[in-house]
Amino acid sequence: MTTGATVWLTGLPSAGKTTIAYELAGRLREEGHRVEVLDGDEIREFISAGLGFSREDRHTNVQRIGFVAELLARNGVLALVPVIAPYQDSREAVRKRHQANGTGYVEVHVATPVEVCSERDVKGLYAKQAAGELTGLTGVDDPYEAPESPDLRIESQNQTVQESAASVHALLSERGLA
Repeated sequence: MTTGATVWLTGLPSAGKTTIAYELAGRLREEGHRVEVLDGDEIREFISAGLGFSREDRHTNVQRIGFVAELLARNGVLALVPVIAPYQDSREAVRKRHQANGTGYVEVHVATPVEVCSERDVKGLYAKQAAGELTGLTGVDDPYEAPESPDLRIESQNQTVQESAASVHALLSERGLA
């Protein structure tokens, strides 16, 4: 059986988390790894439907995703998790779940500045917030607690998607996970 692990990509909306995850997934699959991308938007639709964006609901959402990721990872899948996960304590609880089960876990902070994210504005969230149609946007009018010491920090505005994915791949290889 291949070694599984969770790669948690955290960062602001439109930071590039999902794009990097899918690029990395393709590369890992080409190498013969079993890979799943647990996209935060899909999880909210199917597993966390009904949750809002309060701190408590965000924590519950992150814990649900962390549970599924750890389950996959301990069964030989590389679970790539591009999820904002704005609170340090929520991410730390997921890390501890992995440690308790002896499951590999890597935290990647996609540290794209909010100004760059708002220019990308993949889902139009920043425009809606600026127009007063949306409140509670992470990193704008809702908190984002950046990881203090992630396993890897990527500044996606300074490199291509392929370079970002390659840096995550290099870390996984270095740790014997890819």
